[in-house]
Amino acid sequence: MKDKGITLIELIIVISIIGILVVALGFEFSGWMGKYKVESEIKEMYVDLMNARVRAMERNRAHFVTGTLAPPYTYSIYEDTNPGPDGNSICEPANDTLIPAYPKTLDHALTWTGGLITIDARGIISPAANLLGGTLCLTTDSDPDYDCIVISRTRINMGKLTTKISDGGACNSGNCVAR
Repeated sequence: MKDKGITLIELIIVISIIGILVVALGFEFSGWMGKYKVESEIKEMYVDLMNARVRAMERNRAHFVTGTLAPPYTYSIYEDTNPGPDGNSICEPANDTLIPAYPKTLDHALTWTGGLITIDARGIISPAANLLGGTLCLTTDSDPDYDCIVISRTRINMGKLTTKISDGGACNSGNCVAR
């Protein structure tokens, strides 16, 4: 007797194994996407802050970064143009020039310590509420590689929260470890 083909039992076993793998990878894929979205948002904010700093030095005038801490979570960058031509280093959103492409909306909750960020014409950064610096954090249940930004007078660094905000951690430079 010749053995050609496969039996129904073998076919059911192979299909079951493929089904289990698809379900397992589907859950893993959704976790990857959650991490990717948080990292993407924090990296975009980092680039925007660096660009605002370069733009302030290039145009020789102060720039301001503001944000909303309630839904919808947004942030904006203004160029100090009031009074013209060089401004007065005071953030006046109604009178200063909003940089094109802003405000930007975030998908995750934004926590922001340090308040308004002022970048002077020399590129020196001054968070209004804390002269030592400020921290921007995104609240998430996933475990991304980057979910916070630490801002000091001369540096902007991305980092990772040691204790997530959803687990009771705080958005501060002590909890955000720069990478």
